[in-house]
Amino acid sequence: MSAAISSLVSYGSDSDSENESESNTSVEKVNPVDPDATAHLKPLQSESSMSLAVLNSAPEVAVKEAVETGIHLDPALKEVTYNPTYETMFAPEFGPMNPFKSQQMAAPRNMLSGYAEPAHVNDFMFEQQRRTFSSYGYALDPSVDTHESSSNTYIGAVEEAEKHKGLTVFESGLKKSQKRKKVKGGDAGEIDNYLGPWAKYADEKDVAKPTEDEQKELDEITAKRQKKGRNEDDAPSEEKTILHVKDMYDYQGRSYLHVPQDVGINLRSADAPDKCYLPKKQIHVWSGHTKGVSAIRLFPNSGHLLLSCSMDCKIKLWEVYGERRCLRTFIGHSKAVRDICFNNTGTQFLSAAYDRYIKLWDSETGQCISHFTNRKVPYCVKFNPDEDKQNLLVAGMSDKKIVQWDIRTGEVVQEYDRHLGAVNTITFVDENRRFVSTSDDKSLRVWEWDIPVDFKYIAEPSMHSMPAVTLSPNGKWLACQSMDNQILIFGAQNRFRLNKKKVFKGHMVAGYACQVDFSPDMSYVVSGDADGKLNIWDWKTTKLYHRIKAHDKVCISALWHPHETSKVITCGWDGQIKLWD
Repeated sequence: MSAAISSLVSYGSDSDSENESESNTSVEKVNPVDPDATAHLKPLQSESSMSLAVLNSAPEVAVKEAVETGIHLDPALKEVTYNPTYETMFAPEFGPMNPFKSQQMAAPRNMLSGYAEPAHVNDFMFEQQRRTFSSYGYALDPSVDTHESSSNTYIGAVEEAEKHKGLTVFESGLKKSQKRKKVKGGDAGEIDNYLGPWAKYADEKDVAKPTEDEQKELDEITAKRQKKGRNEDDAPSEEKTILHVKDMYDYQGRSYLHVPQDVGINLRSADAPDKCYLPKKQIHVWSGHTKGVSAIRLFPNSGHLLLSCSMDCKIKLWEVYGERRCLRTFIGHSKAVRDICFNNTGTQFLSAAYDRYIKLWDSETGQCISHFTNRKVPYCVKFNPDEDKQNLLVAGMSDKKIVQWDIRTGEVVQEYDRHLGAVNTITFVDENRRFVSTSDDKSLRVWEWDIPVDFKYIAEPSMHSMPAVTLSPNGKWLACQSMDNQILIFGAQNRFRLNKKKVFKGHMVAGYACQVDFSPDMSYVVSGDADGKLNIWDWKTTKLYHRIKAHDKVCISALWHPHETSKVITCGWDGQIKLWD
């Protein structure tokens, strides 16, 4: 075989040399050739003797012997003449060993923290040993096979393990049979300090019934306590009044309740001004309250007097025209006064306070005529506006009820108990045949007078509590101050539908019952806000026209004078009442 190969090689070399001599003579004549350019055409000789010629233009081939000696596969290779192992194919490109790796890093790992040997451990056994180790400080050595070794090997607190004889947390010293035997025996003496299931405690004492004398003393003490508490809570505060003007009556014998004739406008007229204008500046401040003012009410029809109630427990009556003096102070509540309401003629008014009393006062003399209570806090109070029902009043209470009293008898004649939260407002509509109430339950209910079941209930998931409601001068709309910083308008006739086109925004009132009011010609809506500002909107476009910084604290109420074109009265928690024009 070798002889055949050598003859082939010699024959090839002879023929090649002849051809080469011929071609060289022809090529040399044209252009001398670089010997390196023709090197691949010559056969290669091995060290032994002769081997097959390998051309440089063929792809490099990996030989198995070269790889087995530890040389990795070159990524540039195009052909492999054997099947290399996985480790060989995916060996690192720059050598099998990383000189920068520490011994710990170079160690084999099959998880983040090291190498975990494959082993089967029962879940219960693993949890048992884990809990035993965390509780007692020892556990069985997992590296030792318990089947092969006769004695158990422990890790951790070995002394404790020997002391407890290797007991786990799921095992106890006594066997179940021994425990049951003691209980089954039924002998209570065997168990220390056990006297039976109905025995008394060791330090338990028998309480004897009090003797007759002791019982009498106890009865007297409890009676005194009840009486004392009743006196503190039930007894109304002493009423008194202070007149701040020199003469109560003028030269004709007329009191301050008489409507003045010399103020430039006809206060007796029931007609509203034809055109109203925006107030621009402050023209007067009534100061006299030492704490925040809760509510203000104008004298019915004429509006020549202003009644205010305050957190200083006092009620004051002021002049709106002339010298604008404080005429009289009514003192009779022990806590802050929440609401006030004139009757139709203005000769009497009601006051509701946090001392749980509703009091009826004489506007002229300052005398407290009567008081009413049902032991709950009244949040709002109203006279029935009908002329033939002026002896009836309704009050929204903190116990979710609307209570109706008769002034002549002082008794409760009706209760409207349908709300699910404290009642905040009561507003009479539809020629006083009905009234609308709002509550902390975020609903609005409409009632027929003297019928204790609401015939209309308005509550939507999007609705908020509405603690201030005002009827428009034409009696068609209800303006409700909603706790989501907007004023909502409901129809006050028949269906009481929400007017979605009339929503007044732009002020911040969340958490405060800021009173809303209308201008007499229905062209503007006014309201205070939590920042002490007076906000004025256009009724038709609902656009916020004007904003005035009226008070240092919350502006809780704003009233537009019913006979004036641009006079607005505001009150705030800074204790001041201001007149704007």
